[in-house]
Amino acid sequence: MTQKLSISLTLLLLTTQIGITQQTATAQTPTPTAPATTTKQICPAQLGTSIEAVINRPEFSRVRWGILIQPLSSGQTLYSRDAQKYFTPASNTKLLTTAAALQHLGANFRIRTSIYQNSNGVLRVVGRGDPSLSDTQLQALAQQLKQKGITQIKQLIADDSYIQGDIVNPTWQWEDVQSDYGAPVSSFILNENIFSFRLAPQTLGKPLQIAWTDSNEERRWRIVNQSTTVSKNQTNYIDVTRDLTGTVLRIQGQLTQNSQPYLVTLPVVDPNYYFLRRFRTILATEKISLGQTLVFNGGNNQQEIAAIDSPPLSQLVTEVNVNSNNLYAEALLRALAVKQPRVQNKITANIGLEVLKASLTQLGVDPTSYSLVDGSGLSRRNLLSPEALVQTLRLMAKTPVAAIYRASLPIAGKTGTLKNRFRNTPAEGIVQAKTGTLTGAVSLAGYMNGTKYEPLVFSIMVNQSDRLASSLRQAIDEIVVLLTQLQRC
Repeated sequence: MTQKLSISLTLLLLTTQIGITQQTATAQTPTPTAPATTTKQICPAQLGTSIEAVINRPEFSRVRWGILIQPLSSGQTLYSRDAQKYFTPASNTKLLTTAAALQHLGANFRIRTSIYQNSNGVLRVVGRGDPSLSDTQLQALAQQLKQKGITQIKQLIADDSYIQGDIVNPTWQWEDVQSDYGAPVSSFILNENIFSFRLAPQTLGKPLQIAWTDSNEERRWRIVNQSTTVSKNQTNYIDVTRDLTGTVLRIQGQLTQNSQPYLVTLPVVDPNYYFLRRFRTILATEKISLGQTLVFNGGNNQQEIAAIDSPPLSQLVTEVNVNSNNLYAEALLRALAVKQPRVQNKITANIGLEVLKASLTQLGVDPTSYSLVDGSGLSRRNLLSPEALVQTLRLMAKTPVAAIYRASLPIAGKTGTLKNRFRNTPAEGIVQAKTGTLTGAVSLAGYMNGTKYEPLVFSIMVNQSDRLASSLRQAIDEIVVLLTQLQRC
């Protein structure tokens, strides 16, 4: 079995073990937590005292909490702590992005990748930021060309004009940009804009063996392999860094003899040329020869001769929220700009943020209750209040897409980033919520269908903490389990 690693990110962490370096990734499945179960019943008047018994523990004396708990049917507050103040939300940001996408684009919206044939015989492939595009879909495009009798392409132009702006958010941290969970977003997204290779031990003292899954990528990089194979009684750790030029990969660390291979997954540097390299390979498998390839920003498209559509938005938002997929979230933020007038040199993501705010304001969410700079929550400059999250969740429950929105959230103890949380507790199966994790910030917001009280909506956010994320999650989960004990009295 192959184990998967996210890339370790700074030269200061060269000797850090993988289990530690992955702590900052936003889309990881958290460590299982199991708050103590109890049959105790809590009256609404006792809820505040019970919650504060958790958050006022000595180990949280320097931690900043933001909490808001309300019945789903009304804006009545059962408990509030700094609910109107700003917090770093991490991946709770995705709740706003997906809500706006469903409201503005509709559940059946799809993202189309097209190939056009111009009068001079040149083919132009137009990417529109489909995050689900994979080699399988590229194969389908190639087969459509073959069915049209095309066996030779003299020139293929990759038109990347659809999405304008930086391919990575300038406010993201260097370590995030270097990791698979911070992959670039552009008009062309293929295989989630990541590539991989495996590292396997050899005989004692020899460098680890590198096995590439894509020979095109192997040729692109200069490898500095400073890893080694060690004896069985030592510890495995791997550290892979990329230089600023984007041409050199440095591999350091060690694996023990006879240990299983590690899968290292990295973001591509240039999505346009990654797409063209993969498409050339796939065309060759269909016996279609390809001559010159170019990347061009803009141009006139004439006859569409091949196309592939993404799954409907209802499925895309599920990938965003269940698996906390940053790339999908950023792609949907840019998709929000689709119906807006094209403004030359205006950043597509910024247009998406404007549409997001307008859409949520129309829904009834207070526009002053949040301030976003991305769609995924990876930026530390995002600001969100528990009030904004609860408003969004509660108001979305009254829309025609309410069931789709709620179904996109992980189920406690069952799916996605909540699969290993709340198991064997009263919250298992009755909580649907979005997780969020950055260094020093942990959050959870969602819905609960209790057995002895009406359905609830809640937001719990922790910021400015030096505690382990697992410790903060444990406390959050205890609070959620308390909510399952509410009864009318």
